[in-house]
Amino acid sequence: MSKSTFSRRGVLQTGAVAGAGLAVPTIFTASSAAAFTNEPTGGTVTLGFNVPQTGPYADEGADELRAYQLAVEHLNGGGDAGMMNTFSSKALKGNGILGKKIEFVTGDTQTKSDAARASARSMIEKDGAVMITGGSSSGVAVAVQALCQEAGVIFMAGLTHSNDTTGKDKKANGFRHFFNSYMSGAALAPILASNYGKDRKAYHLTADYNWGYTTEEAVRTSTEAMGWETVAAVKTPLTQTDFSSYIAPVLQSDADVLVLNHYGGNMVNSLTNAVQFGLRDKLVNNKNFEIVVPLYSRLMAKGAGANVKGIFGSTNWHWSLTDEGSKAFVKSFGTKYGFPPSQAAHTCYVQTLLYADAVERAGSFNPCAVAEALEGYSFDGLGNGPTLYRAEDHQCFKDVLVVKGKENPTSEFDLLEIVEVTPAAQVTYDASIFGGELGSCNSGA
Repeated sequence: MSKSTFSRRGVLQTGAVAGAGLAVPTIFTASSAAAFTNEPTGGTVTLGFNVPQTGPYADEGADELRAYQLAVEHLNGGGDAGMMNTFSSKALKGNGILGKKIEFVTGDTQTKSDAARASARSMIEKDGAVMITGGSSSGVAVAVQALCQEAGVIFMAGLTHSNDTTGKDKKANGFRHFFNSYMSGAALAPILASNYGKDRKAYHLTADYNWGYTTEEAVRTSTEAMGWETVAAVKTPLTQTDFSSYIAPVLQSDADVLVLNHYGGNMVNSLTNAVQFGLRDKLVNNKNFEIVVPLYSRLMAKGAGANVKGIFGSTNWHWSLTDEGSKAFVKSFGTKYGFPPSQAAHTCYVQTLLYADAVERAGSFNPCAVAEALEGYSFDGLGNGPTLYRAEDHQCFKDVLVVKGKENPTSEFDLLEIVEVTPAAQVTYDASIFGGELGSCNSGA
């Protein structure tokens, strides 16, 4: 069977792949033949990349898939090895994972939980995936993480920002490198107070699903603690494309700040509508009207164009960071694709390396051995400085970036500038504050 980089199953090379399609998953069934779900028995191992290829977060999904393909290339010994050269762990050898060549299958989450679960289930049951990763929606991440817990495979979350993912919905088989809503609020509040003052009235437009809820809550809590008043908070459908009917009431309120708890295409459209309604030119309560985007990305900034100038937000990572790991990744990604990577690409690339590294250090693909290797693991060299995968909730803690839209960008990619690198200690919280039970690892045996 011939494979290629762009097929549903691939190894980033063209040629024959031994044993393709012969995996016998043990998901939801008892089996005396396998010690754990989809234990690799031949010369290859299959990973499942589940990303939004359609829907409002498709741009992020496309960049995630690029990053996954690059990670597989590097892990299989191709390219310049990227962040494998800067990673503090030296367990990865460039010969796949535990000497097995990495194959991958892809799926489209459609930014819908049911579709994402169906896609992940197919990867596990039909394709023999031993690990699932990806997503650009917290609703999707929570749903797929629960499925992986039940199936007995590791879930390495992609872009998911809701507190719920490693909070009330955390699972022992799930791990998140991306930061969360709480961290955005903790990092943003001091910057907003310094630039806009402590006497502000905020109007929130919030995507109507769990990411939107926890982001609104985090920003409200942090800004109200410094003196801001929340005058309204309105939910908007994830499928919304025209936000004019939601922007108009803002003009009738006495709010002088609009907080857009939107992401991807939603944020691009709502910000565009806000600017079209002239909000940024308004003077309210004797103050210039301001807009805040709690979760930013380069892809969103590109979509919104000049409308992002001067607007503050937070981000997990940015390609302009000058640490050795970030520079290595930007070089590898840019050489392969012709443009710098997004934060979605970064976190997905890193998650793939971290999974492979944990398997190497554990000496096993058994998900419980992998989980043990990741819990409480401290590492460096992958961007954002020293990072901890906290054992209590499987959340990574690292520096968080506050950014704003550049007034005078030098290129179509140079749209955001870092205004503050918030130390990890400032955004760290007690693992119990969001509730939930981690539970026990499930190997599927």
